[in-house]
Amino acid sequence: MKIWLNGGLQELDTARVSVLDHGLTVGDGVFETLKAVDGRAFALTRHLDRLARSARGLGLPEPDLDEVRRACAAVLDANPMPLGRLRITYTGGLSPLGSDRGDAGQTLVVALGDVTRRPDTTATITVPWTRNERGALTGLKTTSYAENVVALARAREAGASEALFANTVGQLCEGTGSNVFVVLDGEIHTPPVASGCLAGITRALAVEWTGARESDLPLDVLDRADEIFLTSTLRDIQAVHRVDDRQLGGAPGPVTAKAMRIFDERSGADLDP
Repeated sequence: MKIWLNGGLQELDTARVSVLDHGLTVGDGVFETLKAVDGRAFALTRHLDRLARSARGLGLPEPDLDEVRRACAAVLDANPMPLGRLRITYTGGLSPLGSDRGDAGQTLVVALGDVTRRPDTTATITVPWTRNERGALTGLKTTSYAENVVALARAREAGASEALFANTVGQLCEGTGSNVFVVLDGEIHTPPVASGCLAGITRALAVEWTGARESDLPLDVLDRADEIFLTSTLRDIQAVHRVDDRQLGGAPGPVTAKAMRIFDERSGADLDP
């Protein structure tokens, strides 16, 4: 397995990042995860645009997106596989211990791992912790993911694959690594970015391609929605058959099934929409 690290391909077993890298010591970094199909990254342009936005929001110098594209292509060429998770990580680089950044330059890593296609349906839980819709990192895809690690572990203990958060005012927000959609009276709704959720790439495409509406939704909408589905890079559109103790029989329902078909058709026709 070969990865890209700071300017070139290296063997995974010998690639090294300093233990004083700011991404490790304080989580000072941003990242993107892309689906790779037969050696081609899906929605690369959108992902790179968000990588740059996240870097700016964190106060990092904007990454050289041409280099990132070259790195992605090199890693994909070096590691052929039918379906993969392509991960771009960009951190503050070698820095003093503490929150101040150093001046040694940033770290860029691009790596690839193989994955299998997700099931058509999944179980989720809600968690008691909240997303802060007014936080300094809101809307940025940063490497500060410990909160998601804790919530996802809770979900796994409950036999689920995802945990869903409300925000600080009790509105439905997002999952640990997904956006959430609900179907009410035949219409698809999803929380707006102002709720504190990440502006997911798959979320944006699902909104564009299905006509979903952005709506402020209370968390208890999960108790009465006709259908629920998740979107993310590796889930695409995935129906939910259970939220906590509530079973949604027949998942995927007709609206979700149609959304899944539309997404498969549109994404298959254009790998960089």
